[in-house]
Amino acid sequence: MKATLGILVAGLGLLMSATPVLAHHSFSAEFDDKQPVSLKGTVTKVDWMNPHIWIYISAKDEGGKVTAWQCEGGPPNSLTRNGWTKSALKEGDQVTIEGFRAKDGTNTCNSRSVTLPDGKKVFAGSADDGGPNARKNAGQ
Repeated sequence: MKATLGILVAGLGLLMSATPVLAHHSFSAEFDDKQPVSLKGTVTKVDWMNPHIWIYISAKDEGGKVTAWQCEGGPPNSLTRNGWTKSALKEGDQVTIEGFRAKDGTNTCNSRSVTLPDGKKVFAGSADDGGPNARKNAGQ
């Protein structure tokens, strides 16, 4: 009986530890590495929280019309190690975001780099998300 209970507890522990891995999406599941975007715009909102930050901007499209974009970044801890601070971006800041568009065609992108208001360009992805050049950029 004790052996069965031990096996059950160990099995549940393994299952629970795998759950976060299953919940995390890969770059290729949502974004298209054949559709790069470069957006210049005004920050309207920043959500600095796990598992990924989100930067919301208003940017002009090819026709000059202002459109709203939401851009996913890496985890806050990774971005902090790459030179970001929670207060690096605020509403009204002018930024340039380079990334890759969502496969569903919405104005959503996966940010690879962000040029901050002070001109500093920072890596915005995460080293293990599977995005283009993710491993190469991990050391930046």
